[in-house]
Amino acid sequence: MRIAPDRCNGCGLCVRDCPMEAVTLVAKKAVINEKCVQCRTCLKVCPRQAVEEVALLVEGAVVCRICPVNCRVPEGFRGACGRFANIAGKLKRNRPLLTYDEVIDVVGAETETIIRRPLLTAIGAGGTYPDYVPAPYIVNDERDGVDVVTVVTEAPLSYSGIKLKIDTDLDVGKEGADVRFDGRVVGMVETEEYGSKMLAIGGVNRLTGKGGFAAARAVAAIANREAVELSVKNGAKMKVQVGKPPLIDGRTVEKMRVGCGSATAGLFAAFLEKAADEVIVLDHHITSLFTHHAAGRCLGVAPSGLKLTFPVSTPGRYFGSSGRGWGGTDLSDPLDVVHSVDVSLTRPGATLLITETTGRKAALYVLNDECVFEPIELTPEAEEAVAAIAESCQESRVSAVYVGGAGGSARGGVVRYPLRLTLAVHSALANLTCGGAPVFVLPGGGITFYVDVERVEPGAFSWVPTPATVAPIEYTMRRSDYEKMGGHVEAIKPFRTQEPVPWNRSKS
Repeated sequence: MRIAPDRCNGCGLCVRDCPMEAVTLVAKKAVINEKCVQCRTCLKVCPRQAVEEVALLVEGAVVCRICPVNCRVPEGFRGACGRFANIAGKLKRNRPLLTYDEVIDVVGAETETIIRRPLLTAIGAGGTYPDYVPAPYIVNDERDGVDVVTVVTEAPLSYSGIKLKIDTDLDVGKEGADVRFDGRVVGMVETEEYGSKMLAIGGVNRLTGKGGFAAARAVAAIANREAVELSVKNGAKMKVQVGKPPLIDGRTVEKMRVGCGSATAGLFAAFLEKAADEVIVLDHHITSLFTHHAAGRCLGVAPSGLKLTFPVSTPGRYFGSSGRGWGGTDLSDPLDVVHSVDVSLTRPGATLLITETTGRKAALYVLNDECVFEPIELTPEAEEAVAAIAESCQESRVSAVYVGGAGGSARGGVVRYPLRLTLAVHSALANLTCGGAPVFVLPGGGITFYVDVERVEPGAFSWVPTPATVAPIEYTMRRSDYEKMGGHVEAIKPFRTQEPVPWNRSKS
């Protein structure tokens, strides 16, 4: 890389963002030193186009092809990611490969099989209030010669919400935009994952705010797999139901994308090579230009003379723009992605295939004698490539994870010393489940868990007008450990195949 001094104003953005610290300011002008690995970070962040790419390979440098950046790593230096180094002309990982035994102290304890399954669930158990009294059911039974205890309660959780995953490449709204249910704000749009939009619904601040009742209702309904209508500010109107395809602006979404445009180019390179002289996979995150992409270069395909309107990420990869057009971009005409054609590299008669990452829409063009692309029927090779993409896409569906904060007063119904219960959960001495389903307990303080609502019996969640949502939770542990943490041993009842007798409040 080289910086043109006449265009550099010394803003320092390249200095700040260079992962190699290879750029410095000298007399208020950016200068690139020998640490440069040509990762192009400076090229992307420069607001004055002062950075120029020079086709020069430093003697002894090795091209790293582990990711799309393709760093050219000088001998004795690391690449931009810091993982690989050029050692005597060979690219090597700069830390040893570790076995499981070498990381077991960091991985942490696993819940032993004997306490992994609760003796019964909290679904239908009811609850107790105030929380110092024992939970409604505390039962024990023998497993493999070990006395096991399960404590269950339907706990009102103010600290609760839903992470909603909607499989679609359609634009639903800007990140941070309000999500409304029954006319009230109950959440917001979060980030995106492969082929999915992520929404956050509920949470304590919304449950205790003006739309708290609506938020509690929405969380409980979604967790119970009911159909719910949501709207995004300046965005889409949706009907969502866990386990079903989403309905967005009146349109049922059938397929989720197989990956971003770059991933699609890599996955189906063997098909795309035969489909046309050039292939563009349109995507609102990463659009790919196949012959410039690493997959095309790996196959030895000569780069075409096409330039795209989207900003460059790395060779053959471009940042798209969100909208309701092709591939979730803002392009209603896919040809608008083509900025220019270098006819010295792309001659009349050359074919261009443009497809979405779902294969739902695709178009084939040929460059005519006026150097304008005109549409033609898909060839069998183009149809085969598009079909391969389409059949590799999963069915679109809605899924949800319930988030519950169980580290509060509800612990009082389990033990007399709440911190001991928290520590037991985090050290795998006590196993937390939700409606019998396994959960992921977030690290750090408290007991905050995630559970896939599709693994919980429908109707198991509810809400109360405090407002809060109510979730069935169970703690299972060895009786000896339960006693050590100050459990309500006097309330333990024997587990039977029939419904056990609940704890009798009158004995307190």
